[in-house]
Amino acid sequence: MLVPLYEAVHRRLDVGTGTRLLGLGCGSGLALLMAASRGASVTGVDSGSPERTALARERLQPEGWGTRVRVGTRVVDGVPEDAVRGPGDPPYNLVTAFEPIGCLAGDSEGLGELLAAATPLAERGAPVVLAGWGPPERCTTSTVLRVATKLADPLRSAGSWRPALRDDLEEVAQRAGLKPDGSGRVACPFGYANVDNAVRGLLSTGLFDAAIRATDQAQVDKELTEALHPHRRRDGTVWMPNVFRYLIARTP
Repeated sequence: MLVPLYEAVHRRLDVGTGTRLLGLGCGSGLALLMAASRGASVTGVDSGSPERTALARERLQPEGWGTRVRVGTRVVDGVPEDAVRGPGDPPYNLVTAFEPIGCLAGDSEGLGELLAAATPLAERGAPVVLAGWGPPERCTTSTVLRVATKLADPLRSAGSWRPALRDDLEEVAQRAGLKPDGSGRVACPFGYANVDNAVRGLLSTGLFDAAIRATDQAQVDKELTEALHPHRRRDGTVWMPNVFRYLIARTP
C-alpha cells in the first residue's frame, strides 16, 4: 500500500546504479526490491519478524519474482550495526526508514535509536528518509489502527494511540543529529477486495502482533472486522484514503 511513497522518494533522490542503500525496518522488502530494480545496491535490516525478512530475502534473489536485481543484495536479521559494509567498500549513500511513525505512542523513540545507530554507516551528507502518517483527518486507516493499541494495552489505551503531529519527523531527525533538507506528501490509499482480505493485509503489517499476544487471534479478527465496516463500499470492497509524509534529512 506504500508503493506511491517508495516511488516518490526514489524518483526525488534519483535512486539508481550509484546508490548504496541501507533500509531500516525493511520488513518484507518491497521498497528494497523497487530500489534494486532501479539498479541500486541494497541492504535491509529488520529485527521485528523473521517471517517478513525471509520473504524479503526471497524477493531479492537474483532474477527472483521476474525482476532483475543486482547481485550482492543483503537482508539482515538484527540491528544497523550488523549491516556494516565489507573492508574497502564505500559507505552507504542513502538510508531509508519507511516504517511510518505517528500512530503509536513512543514509535518516534524507536526510530531515533535506529537512526543514531545507522548514521555512522553512511557517508557525510548522505540523505536519510523518514516517513510518517499524515494528519488523522486525512488518514482514515488511523481509526482502524486504534484497535491494535486498545487490545494490546486496555488499561492505557487512551495513551497508547496518538494522532500524528506536524513536526514529528523533524524532531526525530534533529534528535539523531540530522539536518532536515526537504519533505513531501504522498497519497497512499489502502484498498482491498473485501473485508477478509483487508483483515489479512492489516495483520501482515505486524502492527497487531502485540494485540494478538495480549488477547487472541479471534478477538483481534472480530474487532478489526467491526472497525473496517464503515470503510466497506457497496460492492464489498474496502477503501481507506490516506496521506503519508516523508522527510529527507542529511547526515552530519
